[in-house]
Amino acid sequence: MFYFNKKGISPIIIFSLTLILTMNMNAQKKIITPEDLYSMKRISRQTVSPDGKWVLYLESIPNIKENNMQTDIFVVSIDGKSTTKISDVDGAKSYPIWSPKGDKISFVVNSDGNSSIFTVAFPNGKPTRIATFNETVSDLAYSPNGEYFSFSKNVKIKQTIAEKYPNSPKANVRIYDELPIRQWDYWFDENVSQIFYMPVQGAANTAKNIMANEKFGGNYGIAWSPDSKEIAYSCKKVSGVDKARSTNSDIYIYTLATGKTVNITEGMTVSDVKSGEVKITTLNEKMLGYDNHPKYSPDGKYISFASQERAGFESDRIRLMLYDRTTRKISELTKNFDQWVMEHIWSKDSRSIYFTAPIKGCYHIFNLTVSDNKINQITKGDFDFAGLSITDDSKTLVFGRCNFLQPLDIFQMPISSATVSAGNIIPITNLNKEILERLEPSSFEAKWITTRDGKKMHAWVVYPPNFDSTKKYPMILFCPGGPQQMISQSYGYRWNMSLLSAKGHIIVAPNRRGCPGFGQDWVDIISKDWGGGAMNDLLDATDAMAKEKFIDENKLIAAGASAGGYSTFWLAGNHEGRFKVFLSHNGLFNLKSFYGSTEELFFTDWDFGGPYWEEKNKEFYVKNCPSTYADKWDTPIIITIGEKDFRVPYTQGLEAFTVAQIKRIPSKLLVYPEMNHFIGKTQEYIIWYNEVFDFFEKHLQR
Repeated sequence: MFYFNKKGISPIIIFSLTLILTMNMNAQKKIITPEDLYSMKRISRQTVSPDGKWVLYLESIPNIKENNMQTDIFVVSIDGKSTTKISDVDGAKSYPIWSPKGDKISFVVNSDGNSSIFTVAFPNGKPTRIATFNETVSDLAYSPNGEYFSFSKNVKIKQTIAEKYPNSPKANVRIYDELPIRQWDYWFDENVSQIFYMPVQGAANTAKNIMANEKFGGNYGIAWSPDSKEIAYSCKKVSGVDKARSTNSDIYIYTLATGKTVNITEGMTVSDVKSGEVKITTLNEKMLGYDNHPKYSPDGKYISFASQERAGFESDRIRLMLYDRTTRKISELTKNFDQWVMEHIWSKDSRSIYFTAPIKGCYHIFNLTVSDNKINQITKGDFDFAGLSITDDSKTLVFGRCNFLQPLDIFQMPISSATVSAGNIIPITNLNKEILERLEPSSFEAKWITTRDGKKMHAWVVYPPNFDSTKKYPMILFCPGGPQQMISQSYGYRWNMSLLSAKGHIIVAPNRRGCPGFGQDWVDIISKDWGGGAMNDLLDATDAMAKEKFIDENKLIAAGASAGGYSTFWLAGNHEGRFKVFLSHNGLFNLKSFYGSTEELFFTDWDFGGPYWEEKNKEFYVKNCPSTYADKWDTPIIITIGEKDFRVPYTQGLEAFTVAQIKRIPSKLLVYPEMNHFIGKTQEYIIWYNEVFDFFEKHLQR
């Protein structure tokens, strides 16, 4: 019964109601589940409008019932107060872009096997279909003058089986006479992806192929010159076995008026690059590193691009290079920066370049002053930053930010062009606020672990919700993939640290030897030594954490995917009783059979030393191969594989499962017929999570 005084409800009653409401809100907190994770909205392709007032982005939402992903395009005001849906069109949307004046938005819609380009007048227009293609369209972009679109789509360059054998129309066969024969999760056929441009109001048949009569395809970045007279792009123009064994992509310039193409990075040699300046020669070597992601400076004087020095090494230091369009000289901007340059953008005054790079377990934003190559880190904290864009006045950066506990949202940062200093980071979106408010969060911290050879190794430690240091918890050693891949503050939708810890597990995720973000020497050291120092690092991290009073050293788990799955297979034969359960997803088990079945031979050429039959490599294939130690396997293991994984073919997991079964080791195999290297569908992932943690729980009780 409520009691009122002359001023209304009694203060005691108000306090009691507040307490009850607070208790009810706390009572509603729950630990995260796979269903929660796959109900979250995902942001990508965020770009600020030319006038700096709006941010365009693609929103993807998993549909658990339909087992697919639904996409829509939105515009949010720079202050985050107003959001408008743009893409009122059926089909899967992708590649939303602003027109140069910001008065239009264009995007691609895939539906019924076709791709269409749509344009909508902003802010109050309705989507209009511009052109429809029978092939999938990607990489949509406007020319700076607003007159053209550029994009990629497939082009038929070979005779089909049906054309060669017209009397066998029902035959299902692939025929090859050279490598490569497949990539990631698809088999190569008669088509390659090439680059086109067309008038913004043109029909599909007006699209012009700038790579016509070439047998090459694929690209690693496309850019228009500021005057809209050129298109720069990166492509690996080698074929046959060289394509499978080479990382040699170059930067090409196509001139619209003449239809001619020039390679501006042809002849970059190691000796030239080490001197800091590259002399362009006529040398045409096939085994050089990746040159990709060209960007014209807004004043048109330069082209920046990313480049790796060592041929065949996909994890070499990624440098930022500068091509002077007048002198045709190339120099390196990041000679004194021992980290990888990921994405980069120019300031509108052409004086600075902003880029992201891995640094000590996070991806941060840096500024580089072109005049003196001075580099400053302008973001801080335990976050990953990605998806950079900048306003036309160069006063505001817009980007995505996330960490282990927070999915990616869009933020803005005021910047001073005079001091190149960062201002406060201001949120623009908070798309998953309602879901996150219902969840009891995990927590995390960085630790530095001393390895057995005296190195300092970074590791993330994630604690479960409501962590109590007086209790004992099982621990999961999370083994990084790559093997040259940093464990960063990414909010993952496969390996989600909040979800992995939610059932009461502590996660230790060491950035062992091979992980970028700690200098290139730390990256290089894993090559040709997979089973050496890197595996010792994992064991050292395990032993260091197992000493903590809140870790149950009798309940240790090792888990990982790809090269992380290799690690769990290797540890299964070398852990000396530390672990009670193993999990390997699409892991490497037999390095000899892997060499003969993976699609990127440059990877095995560099990291394994080359083919297993060559005498110089035989020791590597014995010492570093998990199958070598199969006789020591004695621990329960769950193995999960995707049949469409051509990077680490599913037979690797089958071989490992056979070992466990023949040895009567408790084991389980999950096979995903439609999945590639990742589990990308909602219902498949939910089953994966439930099966994995049921297996953990069962065998931790032994």
